[in-house]
Amino acid sequence: MMNQWEALDAVERDPRKVSGAWVFRGTRVPVVALFENLRDGATLDEFLEWFPGVKRVQVEAVLEHELHSLSVAALL
Repeated sequence: MMNQWEALDAVERDPRKVSGAWVFRGTRVPVVALFENLRDGATLDEFLEWFPGVKRVQVEAVLEHELHSLSVAALL
């Protein structure tokens, strides 16, 4: 199953920006940076402190989107 990032307003992709990676809208912060930092033990508050251009609502939308994607995949 493919994750439908296009449907999420919190992120954007532009081939001229960060090599076309998905980034938090209005920033150059790749979405993958969120997951890498969380994997490495960072808290959500630390991530937001380290990447001040990213808004909490954007992070919450990405996490909710991913949770929903995983829930749907589990049903298939």
